[in-house]
Amino acid sequence: MRKHILVFRELPPDQLARLQALHEVTVADPRLPAQLPAFRAALATAEGLIGASYPVDDALLAAAPRLRVISSVSVGVDNYALPALAARGILLCHTPGVLDETVADTVFALLMATNRRIVELANLVRDGRWTQNIGEDLFGFDVHGKTLGLLGFGRIGQAIARRAALGFGMPVLYHARRPVDLAVQAPELRGRAQHMPLDELLARADIVVAMLPLSGETRGLMGAREFALMKAGAIFVNGGRGATVQEDALLQALDHGTLRAAGLDVFATEPLPIDSPLRRHPKVTALPHIGSATFETRHAMAELATTSLLQALAGERPAAVFDTTTS
Repeated sequence: MRKHILVFRELPPDQLARLQALHEVTVADPRLPAQLPAFRAALATAEGLIGASYPVDDALLAAAPRLRVISSVSVGVDNYALPALAARGILLCHTPGVLDETVADTVFALLMATNRRIVELANLVRDGRWTQNIGEDLFGFDVHGKTLGLLGFGRIGQAIARRAALGFGMPVLYHARRPVDLAVQAPELRGRAQHMPLDELLARADIVVAMLPLSGETRGLMGAREFALMKAGAIFVNGGRGATVQEDALLQALDHGTLRAAGLDVFATEPLPIDSPLRRHPKVTALPHIGSATFETRHAMAELATTSLLQALAGERPAAVFDTTTS
């Protein structure tokens, strides 16, 4: 039996066609004022939602009484009212796995760019200000051999650790809720990555990379106390979730502490507000949340999300289901 699906973020044509071949589909992006009425009307009969980057809160769910499954074209699920989904038994699917290596590429590129001042120096050339060999005031810092501290050691964290340890000879420290069994999950990192308490990691790492999901435990985790614990001249990179960092504390550490620089792909408010001091801060390398933004990976994410939605509507158990009862 054909069911009603509401697509609230554009899908690749081939994935949209998969849905249309089996079900009735409404495509309506609520971010676009002209499409918002259609989106609201479709909620009343929608049994499946697919999209990303839009808050699915209690009020939206109340307007969707027939909803059975949401398939998010993302790994993070902080846009979703998890308790309400759990209470109604609505499945929430997401897209772990397919973006791990791409995000790790992005984060390591940001790490490199921040340490070597790539963006700043590229702009020097672009702006016609490169008129002589640069002096020490524009030197960057080595990455190879430095100690990397990872906050979060899931699949993406481990992919970053492989690049660091195997490619750049970097000792890797990581902090997670529990140590990872490297022999099982990442045998190539045995003897190269070490679990330790947060405070010790911050004190020892030359470069700290945060790859944390957003939860009650991680929201605002990096604050004034934590930045003060970091080594003099350390560099901070955030590729996880912006709200895990207290941005005022980060700015204070950059302006008045010993933090050398920061590389950021995520922010507490996105897009980054025009008046944010992070936008033009001379010690900040900022990217517009591009962790998974490649043609190949975004298509793979859409394909997985589409498959999960079709499986759920067919009464099957999708592989990529997020457990809403534990958050």
